[in-house]
Amino acid sequence: MKCRTVIDKDREEEVVIYVHEKSELSSEIEEFVMGRSLELLGYKDKNIVRLALSEVYCFTVEENKVFALTEKERLQLKQRLYLLEEMLDDSFVKINQSCIVSVRKIKRFDTSITGTLVVELKNGYKDYVSRRQLKKVKERIGL
Repeated sequence: MKCRTVIDKDREEEVVIYVHEKSELSSEIEEFVMGRSLELLGYKDKNIVRLALSEVYCFTVEENKVFALTEKERLQLKQRLYLLEEMLDDSFVKINQSCIVSVRKIKRFDTSITGTLVVELKNGYKDYVSRRQLKKVKERIGL
C-alpha cells in the first residue's frame, strides 16, 4: 500500500483511498477521517465547547433538549436528534426514540431483564434498546 501527501493551499482538503475491495483498514481510515472532519458545538453553562465525534459516547434527549455525552461531560447541542442521525456514519446506531450511541463505546449488553436489552457504555451510561431498533442494532454490531 502506498501513501502520499500533497500540500496545495489552493485546493480543498480531501482524502482519497484507492483499494481493490473494502476492508477493515479502509473502513477505519474512512471513519477516522470523517470523525475528525465533523465537529459539533456543545454548550455547558455559558461556555461553548468544540466536540469531535470521536469523543462522543452517545446523543440523548432529555426534557426536549439534545445532549452529547462524553467520558466526563454532558454538553447540550442545538441540533435535533433526527438531524444528527442523518449526519452520522455507521459508527453510531439509534437504540431508541431518544438515544443514538457510538458502537465503539459500547461496553456490554445486559439481557437480565426479561425481554429487554440494555446497552451499557464505557462511561457507565445505560439505556434500553427499543423493540423497533433491535434488529438494526444487532446488524450493526454483527449479531
